[in-house]
Amino acid sequence: MTLLKVAGGGNMRQPGCPDNAATSELIVRLGLTVMISPADMMLFAAVVREESFTRAARQLGITKQTISERISNLEERLGVRLLERTTRRLRVTGAGATYYERCSAIAAQIDEANSEVQQRQAEPVGLLRVSSPMLYGRRYLTPVVSKYLARHPQARVEVVLADRRVHLIEEGLDVAIHIGPLDDSSLVARKLGESPFHFVASPRFLSKYGTPSASELRSARCIGFSAFETWEAEGVKSRIDPVLTVNDLELACEAAIAGVGIARVPAILCRDAVHDGRLKVLFSPKPAMLRAIHAVYPSRLNLPAKVRFFVDALATLAEPMLPLHSAPRRKRAL
Repeated sequence: MTLLKVAGGGNMRQPGCPDNAATSELIVRLGLTVMISPADMMLFAAVVREESFTRAARQLGITKQTISERISNLEERLGVRLLERTTRRLRVTGAGATYYERCSAIAAQIDEANSEVQQRQAEPVGLLRVSSPMLYGRRYLTPVVSKYLARHPQARVEVVLADRRVHLIEEGLDVAIHIGPLDDSSLVARKLGESPFHFVASPRFLSKYGTPSASELRSARCIGFSAFETWEAEGVKSRIDPVLTVNDLELACEAAIAGVGIARVPAILCRDAVHDGRLKVLFSPKPAMLRAIHAVYPSRLNLPAKVRFFVDALATLAEPMLPLHSAPRRKRAL
C-alpha cells in the first residue's frame, strides 16, 4: 500500500512564510470566518485514512467524482490546498495533515454520539411514564412492571392510575392503557385483549327478590354508573333506574356481594366471588359485553425502546380475556 506523505504547505504558503505559520493562519481563518459541514470534514478524513479517492468512495457509498468535487469545494472554501494529487498517489499537505487530525477527532466524536443514541434505542433506558385505569393497573401492571425492571436495569417506571381519559402528549406520558372504544385516531394502538363483563347478583339478593328474566331487568334493583343507563341482556335492551349509583367498579362488585342489587362488572373483578359462591351469574353465561383493551402511544416512528419493550411485556403477561369460569393460567415469563 502506498503511504501518504505530508507535503510542506501546498499552495497556502505565502512567500517568505514558514509552513507552520501558514497552518496557524488556517486555524485562525477557520475560527473566524469559515463554516464547514461536518459531513465534508468526515469525508476528507475518510480520504486521508483510506489513502485513496476510490477506496473512500467505496466506503462511503458515493462516486469517486463526487468525492473529488467535494474535496475541491472544501479546499476552495478554506482557501488552502489539503491534498496534492497525481495520477499515482495522494500527498497530504502540511495544512491538510493538521486539518486531518482535527477532522478525525470530530469524526470519532460523531461516531460515538451515534453509537450512544443507537444503544439507547436498542435498550430501554430512562423514565417510562405509564397511565392505566385503576382496576387494570392494580390487577395486571405489577407483574409487568416487575419483569420489565428486572430485565432492564437502566429503566425506571412511573405508573399513574386514573379512571379518566388521559392526554398522552400534554401530560408527558409514554404509554396509556385504554379500555373501551378508541376516540383519538392520531394515536398508535396495540390491542391487548378484551375484558368480558357479566351481570351478577348475590344468592341472598336472588332469594329475596327472585331471579329476573332479561325482560324484567328494567324493573329490577340495579347498581349503575349513571342515573339512567341502558343495559342489554340476551338481546333485550333495558333502561334501568339504579337503586345505587357509583363511580367505581370495585364498589359496584362489593355492593352486589352485599345484596344491594344486580351489577354489571368485569370478569376479572367478580371471578373469585363467583367461584366461591358469593355471586351468581345471571342470564346467559356468555359475556354481557366485551370492552377492548389497548396500549396506546403517540407514534410508531422511531419508537423508543422503552415503549416497545414495555408494550411487548404487556402483551405477553397481561391476560384479561380469560372466561369467567376459567381458572387463571400461569403467567408466562418474559
